Amino acid sequence: MTAESGAPKPPSQARIAVRAVARSLGASLRSLGATLARAGRAVADFCAPVTGVISTTGWLVLGAAVVALVLAWVFGWIEFAFLGFTLLAAMLVSVAFIFGRMHFTVGIELQPTRVVAGERALGRMVVRNAGGSPSAPARIELPVGAGLAEFVVPHLAPDAEHEELFAVPTNRRAVIIAGPAVSVRGDQLGILRRTVRWTDPVELFVHPLTARLRPSAAGLVRDLEGEVTKVITNNDIAFHALRAYEPGDPLRNVHWRTSARTGQLMVRQYEETRRSQLTLVQTTERAHYASDDEFELGVSVLASIGVQVVRDATRLSVVTEGVALRTATPTVLLDDSSRIEPADGAYPSMRDFVRDATKRLPTPSVVIAIGGSQLPIAEFRSVETVFGNDTETIAIRVELGTTSSLAKVAGTTVATVGALGDLPRLMRRVRP
Repeated sequence: MTAESGAPKPPSQARIAVRAVARSLGASLRSLGATLARAGRAVADFCAPVTGVISTTGWLVLGAAVVALVLAWVFGWIEFAFLGFTLLAAMLVSVAFIFGRMHFTVGIELQPTRVVAGERALGRMVVRNAGGSPSAPARIELPVGAGLAEFVVPHLAPDAEHEELFAVPTNRRAVIIAGPAVSVRGDQLGILRRTVRWTDPVELFVHPLTARLRPSAAGLVRDLEGEVTKVITNNDIAFHALRAYEPGDPLRNVHWRTSARTGQLMVRQYEETRRSQLTLVQTTERAHYASDDEFELGVSVLASIGVQVVRDATRLSVVTEGVALRTATPTVLLDDSSRIEPADGAYPSMRDFVRDATKRLPTPSVVIAIGGSQLPIAEFRSVETVFGNDTETIAIRVELGTTSSLAKVAGTTVATVGALGDLPRLMRRVRP
């Protein structure tokens, strides 16, 4: 083999040119696409006041009219021409129904703003004519949860009011949004539709059912003053010993009798006490519960324990896959519990969920893990491995309709709750 045959071949100039042209063409196409997209958005924004009043039905009517006229032009069918012009005439006639201006002041009130699931809640909408001339009849739509309420407002004299009452469905725990109230002008066929928003949404909190527990229920706190540790500190409750004064020690800790007897300043030392810290953890994985009612039972158990702990002024953290609940007051905790929703595949196991959800929380003295009947006991026991030996873990397994019981499984306290009414009795028997 000669030296010439072993040398690398020079790159093809034609191939280099083709690649350069392809890169340049690609960049030009991307730039053109971005320009066209910006132009399209600008045109859409400019036409929004006109196209925004065309409803879905209106677009269907307009599209059918265009198709009919095209068929009439191509095939010469007079029937399609008649259909197309009739549909266009309907569009033109509908334009007259969207003109007009209203001067309303609309208010929405919910009474009460917080209820327990199953209690009755009513809403009130007041429409006032704030203009200087009588108003024409109007139609107002008010979304309430997943439903839509429609009201007809009659002629109103200046400063006159019209009141409408409506019921809010509260059979399930939820945060129900009422509003915004919008007035609707348009034709009877719904081809064109012009809306004006008058209010902001209003929230109604439907709290879960809860059971009233006894103050300082077993399993919630270890003692009233805290748990004494072996850590020595200068300020606490449990006295430990005396030591020689060092610069910077507060004078309030000086033991004057001993100092006078020894001729040297002596200060007190204390054993540090740790306040009880409870962590409530509920897995909201849909697969861990046999039914939606069982999931609601789990939320009720979580809320019942959490509310009592807050009332006992014990430090508390409450976490689920979707949200960390606030614990400032019982009402705030119940408000956040109304937002709990089932999760799907958020974590591969309950241990992974607990480890991730609690890694930024204070070290707990008691952990209560709540799950459904489809969650194996081994998953509850795996929660213990996330925390140290000083943390007591209690598992609460909700199984709707079963007999409530309390058992020890390999050292783990497992409480099975079949009905919310059994929870107070079970919690009295739990001992950390």
